[in-house]
Amino acid sequence: MSESNTDKKTVTVKLVRSTAGTRQSHRDTVRGLGLRKLGSQSTLEDTPSVRGMINKVDYLVQVL
Repeated sequence: MSESNTDKKTVTVKLVRSTAGTRQSHRDTVRGLGLRKLGSQSTLEDTPSVRGMINKVDYLVQVL
């Protein structure tokens, strides 16, 4: 069976708090999620690794 892109689950995250004053690993995680500036959004595939990254920096991002 072939799986098309419409079958894959996605999650959209938005950076709602600044990374200034946070741990370097948390700043790296935010960058890994594809977020740069405050208010930027990124749509990612909903995988366990992405969910773990979101959980790590849950105080900085909002899941839409």
